[in-house]
Amino acid sequence: MSLFLQLLINGFIAGAIYSLVAAGFSLIYSTNKFVHFAHGATVAFSAYMFYAIFSLWHVELWVSVLISLGLGALLGYAMNFFVYSRLRQQKASALIQLVASVALLILIESLILLFFGADVKSIDLIKVEKGLEFFGAIITPLQVLIIIVAVVLLGLLNFFMKHTKIGKAMRAVSDNKDAAEIVGISAKKIFAWSFVIGSLIAGVAGILVGLEQNLEPMMGTNLMIKGFTGAVIGGVGSVPGAILGAFFLGIAENFGVWFLPSGYKDAIAFVILFVFLLFRPQGILGIKKQGDRDLK
Repeated sequence: MSLFLQLLINGFIAGAIYSLVAAGFSLIYSTNKFVHFAHGATVAFSAYMFYAIFSLWHVELWVSVLISLGLGALLGYAMNFFVYSRLRQQKASALIQLVASVALLILIESLILLFFGADVKSIDLIKVEKGLEFFGAIITPLQVLIIIVAVVLLGLLNFFMKHTKIGKAMRAVSDNKDAAEIVGISAKKIFAWSFVIGSLIAGVAGILVGLEQNLEPMMGTNLMIKGFTGAVIGGVGSVPGAILGAFFLGIAENFGVWFLPSGYKDAIAFVILFVFLLFRPQGILGIKKQGDRDLK
């Protein structure tokens, strides 16, 4: 029983991180209609900015967090402004934008490698303490914080999407961009907002990962794969679906190591991804639409 509960807790911790990445990714995808793989670079960039500002320059904690999140959001805005908006003006296809996003991911990770080096970095903020025991399972205070932050942030995102003017406009553009523009919604502004908000959420994920684990330049690629897989499982165009899929993935990975060595975690994620792509490509909460077939 204690092993089952431990794996379940570990699954929720992993799912909390994956859900933040998946939610930001799905938000950008649902409005822009292309796969933004450079979202993973935003995660790594925000984590390294927090490391530099807090650990190297010794700026106050909350100031470091705010600056890092702001820089992450700014990076997302810059990618949209300097690259994707230009491609949209040239009527570039979703495939071309996908290729551009992969190029941006490689470029940003290479720059991180150039400026910070290949060696692993760590953020010494919270001292390693004995975890809290919960019916035989162990969870650390930092892991509790990760789950709380993820749940609160995702709840705020849900409120934002349903009850604010920009959130409702995002949903309108996601459903039908042309109809939204007819009623006076600027799709161009919504595209920019989606990158800012999605990148801000990715920045939170990057900082949380940096606090619990070590930093390495290519960390964004792995987290992007997990976030993308979670989004596909739940429904890539649905933010709630992406969150659900990310938690499903986190739990499935951790229960998978009950039967397989821990090194197979990534393989488990890819197997689940292929199963959903083959048998339910629209995901758990996604709806297959004619427009989705046109994008393939």
